[in-house]
Parts: sequence; C-alpha cells; structure tokens
Amino acid sequence: MKPAKLSERTGPPHIAELAIEEAEAYQWVKFVYIDDPISSLDEHNAISVANHLAQLLKREDNKLKTVISTHHSLFFNVLWNEFGKAKKLFLTKAGSGSGYLVRETGDTPFFHHVAILTELRKAADSGNLYTYHFNMLRSVLERTASFHGFRGFSACIRQDDDDPEGILHTRLVNVMSHGNYSLFEPSEMVPENKDYFRRILTDFMERFPFNPELFADEAQQAQPAGNPQ
Repeated sequence: MKPAKLSERTGPPHIAELAIEEAEAYQWVKFVYIDDPISSLDEHNAISVANHLAQLLKREDNKLKTVISTHHSLFFNVLWNEFGKAKKLFLTKAGSGSGYLVRETGDTPFFHHVAILTELRKAADSGNLYTYHFNMLRSVLERTASFHGFRGFSACIRQDDDDPEGILHTRLVNVMSHGNYSLFEPSEMVPENKDYFRRILTDFMERFPFNPELFADEAQQAQPAGNPQ
C-alpha cells in the first residue's frame, strides 16, 4: 500500500490504523508492509509523516508486525530515532553493479549517516536546499563529533577557538536547526544561507573524508543524459 498521508479528523482512517484497531474487515491482518510512503511531492512532509507513522505503530494496542521500506534518507533517519531498537537494514547495489546487498545497520553503526550525507551533497549540488537540511547536517555533525570524542558538533566545524568564521557557522547551524519551524514548516533557504550551507558541508567533508565511492551514484546521475547509470 502507498498512502498519501495518515488518518486525519477530516479524512478516512488509514488502513493500518483500521488493522491495529482490529476493525471487522481487517481482523485477518497480521503483517503490514509500507512501501516508500514519501514521494517527491511529499518532500516537505517527510518528517511529519514519519513522526505520525511512528506514533501510530508504537501504540500499545498494536499487535501487527510491520516492515517499512524507503529511499528517502530523511524519512529513514526520523524513523531510526523513533523506533530505537527496531531492526534497520540497508538495501544497496553491490560494488560490481551486478546485484544487491542487504546490510544490517547495527554492523555498520554510522552507515545511515552516510546516506544522509549523500542526500545533503545531492541537495547542495542541485541548489534545492531547505531549512530542514540544517537539521540533517547537524545530526551528522553530532554523530561524527561523538565518534571522535568531541564534546559538541562545533568541533567538526571550526578548527580554532578564535576562528570567527567557524563561530559564525556554528551559530548558523544552531539557529537554523533549532525549533520545529524548520521541520514542520520548511522553506527554501535564502541564497546567502545556501552559500553558508555549502561551505560548512564542504569543509566538513574535507576535514572528515568519506570513501568517495559512496557518492559514485550521485556523480553518475550528474552526467549528461544517455550515459549509463
């Protein structure tokens, strides 16, 4: 199933909610598979949909076994944080391009943040940058800082305590990622903030380099039409 949105007071109840509540027509349902409920048209609603979906599935009266699949890294990241110990897997192309691999993210603790970085780089290159991208960037910065033993994410931005640009960038990330307005009411960044975002992201990836092969797909997609992807 591929619902556009969850149940609302003014709309029909979501089929999963009917199954959870054991409505007469859905008492036979034991398993639910939700296949990528976020489309390109729902980009701005990714966090809201993920949050509401998580609250629905975490209800105490929910006896259903549920599998959710998605290509949307922001949607996945919200679900990751919401579901805690639930099993999370990545389906990726094999390095040879001849097949697919299923990776358990518990074996690669920071792999989902690589997916977020890929999404951020793609957004930065395309210019389609919104306020919530600062939330995604901060999440990566915080995880990286924790991994390297730093106290805060600012250590991944500034190199010296007296670096005014680094301090400015830290404050910008703080402001742009603070509060729900950037999540539930996303708006496109102004040109100046887009420039700052690109500089922060580029500096971070230069100081904490990741395997460039992880971004090969994005490089291929940027090639002229007609080239194999």
